[in-house]
Amino acid sequence: MGFTASQVPLRLATGAFILNSGIGKLHLDPGSAAYLQGMAAKAIPQVSQLEPEKFGKYLSYSEIGIGAALLSPFVPARLAGLALGAFAGGTMLMYFRTPEMTESDGIRPSQEGTPVAKDIWMVGIALALILGRKKK
Repeated sequence: MGFTASQVPLRLATGAFILNSGIGKLHLDPGSAAYLQGMAAKAIPQVSQLEPEKFGKYLSYSEIGIGAALLSPFVPARLAGLALGAFAGGTMLMYFRTPEMTESDGIRPSQEGTPVAKDIWMVGIALALILGRKKK
């Protein structure tokens, strides 16, 4: 088994949430894909070189893969945590690089930034999975 009993709630809740999000993005319309791509480009400018539809598909597949990895008992916790950490780190990078998402201090979320700032829980869960003790 790839995780301990104490990691089950972390992996189950996060995995189901991300898997559902990815499935919901499978059939994005071009406008929604372009909007998400524009937001992501604030964190990783290279994504703007993709066609919006391709970006939407890649994002969907990434979320489905990360969600499935978190839910799969044979995927080691550290590996699932690294995947989640990369994804969550990207969302936090986008948050901090988008001035409209934070108050003037650059940290506290504005009204527009609250939906993204709340994703900090994924960073905490990723760290718990990466830093957790190995099963004996």
